[in-house]
Amino acid sequence: MLGIIICLCMGAVAVLYALFYWLIPAAVQRNARLALLWHDVFVERFLNSLTGSSRPQRLLKAVQRNAAKGDPQSVISAIDYFCRHSEWAMNVGDEKGSILDSVVSEVSPTTALELGTYCGYSTVRIARLLPPGASLITLEFNPDYAAVARQVIAHSGLQDKIHLVEGPSGDSIPKLKERFGITSLDFVFLDHWKDRYVPDTKLLEECGLLRKGSVLLADNVICPGAPEYLDYVRNNPRYESRYFQSHLEYTNVEDGLEKSVFLG
Repeated sequence: MLGIIICLCMGAVAVLYALFYWLIPAAVQRNARLALLWHDVFVERFLNSLTGSSRPQRLLKAVQRNAAKGDPQSVISAIDYFCRHSEWAMNVGDEKGSILDSVVSEVSPTTALELGTYCGYSTVRIARLLPPGASLITLEFNPDYAAVARQVIAHSGLQDKIHLVEGPSGDSIPKLKERFGITSLDFVFLDHWKDRYVPDTKLLEECGLLRKGSVLLADNVICPGAPEYLDYVRNNPRYESRYFQSHLEYTNVEDGLEKSVFLG
């Protein structure tokens, strides 16, 4: 009798394991709402309770354990592996990351701004491609995310190229010129709260931080979506925009990046 109970328990555990790690993740791969609900709500909360740590903290441990110090590409690869094989996270990801790489390499910015640092994945991705003497300013509202990002950035060895600023973007943007001695931005990567895309773009304009030829690249314009931003840049004579179709990070859900050149 005891043997039967043990077998049933082991069978139940095996079924739950298969559901949690294989069947449900595979089922939500092509559905935007289900994918975000599963990865960003259910799994994250479950693992937070189970481990007593946050997703960013688990990601940091994966970097510290698997990435070579001072090697930005190793840090990027470690995060991509963690997100594909252990736990999804809201980085720009490897697929859209290659688009980000190509745009940064094309612009070759001297002054760059990132809105939304999260754990520092795209921060490292951008900074590793900057020319000598260039710098990246990255803004993060959440102090817990910023604390993890600082350690990820330090592990990559790129801390001298990156200035991480904590606080609301609406408060930080008007202070950028005075704080960092810049006149304008060559490149801006938008990857923070989607409802801040339009207000912060307008704020960059009002503060004179965009010059003729400044390039804005916005992530997640399809999933979870930024329709107001797309309407603003696509129907504004001051911008020339192009959409790059891709997928939501580490899934098969459609997503994309919008590249907009400021025409002055």
